[in-house]
Amino acid sequence: MCSLKVLIVFLHLDFIRMAVAHCMVYQIPASRFMVPCMSLNETSVIPSSAGGVASGPGLPGEHGTAETNSLALVAKESFLCCLWNKTHTNCSLKMAGVETKKFVSSEISILAPQQSDLNWDVQCWTKGDLKLSVCILKLSNKKLYSNGEFKINLFYVLSELSLEDMFTASLTGTFMVTQCDCNGYDKYECHIPSLKLNYTYITWLNVLSDVTFLQSPLMSFRPINIVKPEPPLNLRIEMTDKGQLTLCWSNPVLTPYLLQYEVKFVGTATQNAWQVVENVTETSLIIGNMLIGSSYLVQIRCKSLHGPGFWSDWSTPYNLNAEDVMYFPPKILTSVGSNISFHCIYNDKNKMILSKKIVWWLNLAEEIPESQYTLVNDHVSKVTLFNLNATKPRGNFFYNALYCCNQNRECHHRYAELYVVDININITCETDGYLTKMTCRWFANTKTLLVGSSLQLKYYRSSIYCSDIPSTPKSQAKECHLQRNHYYECTFQPIFLLSGYTMWIEVKHQLGTLESPPTCVVPADVVKPFPPSNVQAEITKNIGLLNVSWTNPALPNSDLKFQIRYSVNREEILWEISDVSNVLTRSAMIKVRDLCVVYVVQVRCSGLDGLGYWSDWSKPTYTVVKDIKAPLRGPEFWRTVNEDPTRKQNNVTLFWKPLMKNYSLCSVCRYIVKHDTSENTSWTESVTTGTTYTFPWTEHAHTLTVLAVNSIGPSSVNFNLTLSQQMSTVNIVQSLSAYPVNSSCVILTWTLSPQMYVIASFVIEWKNLNEEEEMKWIRVSPNITKYYIYDYFILIETYQFSLYPIFAEGVGNPKTTNGFIKAKNEKENDAGLYVILPIVISSSVFLVGALLISHQRMKKLFWEDVPNPKNCSWAQGVNFQKRMDIL
Repeated sequence: MCSLKVLIVFLHLDFIRMAVAHCMVYQIPASRFMVPCMSLNETSVIPSSAGGVASGPGLPGEHGTAETNSLALVAKESFLCCLWNKTHTNCSLKMAGVETKKFVSSEISILAPQQSDLNWDVQCWTKGDLKLSVCILKLSNKKLYSNGEFKINLFYVLSELSLEDMFTASLTGTFMVTQCDCNGYDKYECHIPSLKLNYTYITWLNVLSDVTFLQSPLMSFRPINIVKPEPPLNLRIEMTDKGQLTLCWSNPVLTPYLLQYEVKFVGTATQNAWQVVENVTETSLIIGNMLIGSSYLVQIRCKSLHGPGFWSDWSTPYNLNAEDVMYFPPKILTSVGSNISFHCIYNDKNKMILSKKIVWWLNLAEEIPESQYTLVNDHVSKVTLFNLNATKPRGNFFYNALYCCNQNRECHHRYAELYVVDININITCETDGYLTKMTCRWFANTKTLLVGSSLQLKYYRSSIYCSDIPSTPKSQAKECHLQRNHYYECTFQPIFLLSGYTMWIEVKHQLGTLESPPTCVVPADVVKPFPPSNVQAEITKNIGLLNVSWTNPALPNSDLKFQIRYSVNREEILWEISDVSNVLTRSAMIKVRDLCVVYVVQVRCSGLDGLGYWSDWSKPTYTVVKDIKAPLRGPEFWRTVNEDPTRKQNNVTLFWKPLMKNYSLCSVCRYIVKHDTSENTSWTESVTTGTTYTFPWTEHAHTLTVLAVNSIGPSSVNFNLTLSQQMSTVNIVQSLSAYPVNSSCVILTWTLSPQMYVIASFVIEWKNLNEEEEMKWIRVSPNITKYYIYDYFILIETYQFSLYPIFAEGVGNPKTTNGFIKAKNEKENDAGLYVILPIVISSSVFLVGALLISHQRMKKLFWEDVPNPKNCSWAQGVNFQKRMDIL
């Protein structure tokens, strides 16, 4: 079986080589042609003078394969299928390298007995998408084979050379075979896919029926020479700046050469014969005003301008209605801030309105000023709109309607549509810290865009930096993806750091294409570095500053500046920012208000030149609260003295408030109470828990000092308190008074008598006598005689206030007073009466004055028109001062 396949391939290739060597290849024309098949009496080789070849039968293979199933000689009868032209007048044979010979009818009659047995009407062309060649075979005479079915295969082989330059050795490739499908009773269609447009295709047909086997001569074609393009697209009417009507269209896509066109049109009312304009080489045709006032159907077709090829099919009919009002263009899509123009031709009842009598209205609500009109010619008016604003939607209408009217303000129902959209889209880009990719983001407000719009980022790259010279290089499209935050994002990778990327957003709609203002980005100028790493923060010992250190990112290599943000670590973070511009440093010292709290710290960096972005903030790091230095001072303390008659001694209890962190710096592990007596004895005792300490007092004088101790050491500045039996009898406070202001404040005032001792300070004590609560105290300055005590006071309770003078020699005798808050409230009510009474009196005076003024105004209002009786004629000589008695 394998040897049979090899034999089949060998025989077919040998046949092709022999045919090419003897120059027996027919070139397929760009038109229909006939292949008549004439019967012969013998199965031997056709005489060489007749241009024949030894015909070998070949059974068709599968579609797209390079094999046939079997090969055998025709035993009884074979046919010569000769390539005829369309009129059947001769049979041409291509003789490469030899003079071309044409068989005339008399020569053909020598080869054929009477007439051809089968005639095949053939047409081959390349489709407009340039991907497929199609051959249509139609049997025109099937008398002898009416009872049989044909099976047709098309064989072909490719060559890079033209037919004139082709030689046997160039056909070394394997031949391909495609099966032709039957479409109807006598029509067959063959396809050659995956075309190479400029290659030469050598092809032939094998026709197999129940009766006989037919094989055509070799034929050749180049797909580029038999293209049947797609018909022109987008037929429309436009107007030139001079007011001439122009029929315009677009070329079909994928056309590899210049085209020529034919335009035909016919009136829809008269349905007369089509008028054809030939040899049109542009994609437009000026039609002037010859079609105005009528309605026409227009169609266009095209073919290659130079060389062979087929005419395309006629385009879809375009209805040109020029019977009434025409706008050019009928619809415009433009962007905010632009200037646009509309043209209008007004044909009212087959009468052209002069352009100078045309007025323009916007939305039938606003007449456009005449200064914006231009008279293009006698019948064409142009209006220009400047610096347009975005169109505001009106219900389901997303455009402004522009009406062309006559001077009588009669407007036709037709109008032009103006769509103005805002496409000022801001594109921002940033280069990552590795300097390997650039990410660009942009936001498009879909509410301002027309439904059906598509967005595409376009860009081109300059070799270095952004060019100031305007140019129009070929742009590229970049795929962008919509993110959850409604931003579009696209990535450029790899990137050229010093190249200028000019980019814009292209908005496509069926009405047209708009472009946002371009922006140029140099990746090196938009670097967002990685944040610093290994960030550490601590409050330094002894100095008491926030020390922050970090490690710079590896890239970029340029100088960086830094920002440090820090805050007390709490539920509501209040950041403070410190700038670090010293590029050589990797740390910073910051003065903070509170040294004994936990700080959260982050660092970020940016280029020192100000270009690019700040990096993200580094991961947060936290300080640890620890002792910075020894406490700044010891706690303030006070005492109570309780007599113990049984032991004939006084028991003294010291108590103090916990030392604040700003004094303890930052903790207190214990307190030390230092004793110095009048008997020259000294000792210390440690208090590790609580803030009270009790000891017996038996000496005449006893000096106490309380020190605060942390991990660094004891406080160096401390308060002293001397207990002296002699000084406890000294009375210098003459009077003491307490005045409540409200439930949270009481004013305490006092007077002093002349004294010979220097007062170091005062201590105020107060407590509620009706409640069992602890006594409260505070130390105040010795230079004052009035103090505001802020606390929560119950106004209907009685409080006791005491004032102790403190001397260096000891504590003096206190002055005590009780405050009856309820009585004070009654005095406050009396005082309130004195405040309210002047207000009431003032209001009364104001009311009386208002009534007097109102009376005068009312009198003037009602008596303004009353005549003076002295001016009346009947009252002349009457004495109005004299009393008259009326009987």
